[in-house]
Amino acid sequence: MKAKVFGQHDEATLRQIETCVEAGGERGVLCADGHKGYAQPIGGVVAYKDKISLSGVGFDIACGNLAILTDAKRSDVGPRIKSIMDDVVRDISFGIGRKAKARVDHELFEDEAWKILPIGRLREMARDQLGTVGGGNHYVDIFADEEDRIWVGVHFGSRGLGHKTATHFLKAAGGKDGMDVPPTIVPVDSEIGSNYL
Repeated sequence: MKAKVFGQHDEATLRQIETCVEAGGERGVLCADGHKGYAQPIGGVVAYKDKISLSGVGFDIACGNLAILTDAKRSDVGPRIKSIMDDVVRDISFGIGRKAKARVDHELFEDEAWKILPIGRLREMARDQLGTVGGGNHYVDIFADEEDRIWVGVHFGSRGLGHKTATHFLKAAGGKDGMDVPPTIVPVDSEIGSNYL
């Protein structure tokens, strides 16, 4: 197997990472928390040369995950944590299908990429959802580390933009929907690959 596997996994997850690597991958990794996903395991990474795995990126195409170290200490934030988190919940929209409470204008929305279909049709939806978090395992949180330094952690969902973008490109590339299907891989220099990037 050309995939490095960490932890214990069921046969279906192991088969899935093997299938992805055998479909032209240089090598793969299956992390300890991996589990079966849509065509590629969640927690699985496969490196392809001059190719893009549309199913590997999948519906997480617009997800964001970031941890930001602040100058604050636990003693600065601790007494005010309830008020701070109340502000977060008041100012940021959480949940599926939400729109941002405050519309954000950004030069990103003038980029030429918005002329590519289907992305162009999704620009207003993306603008409305910029600044929202999503549901499920998505969050905005405040953490203190072992040195009492304060971090802000965020995991934003793909929202409608990511799901609709992934669906379009998977379908355009002839990909199949489901978990037990081969990965959908396109050359970087193809029209689909170029538009996707």
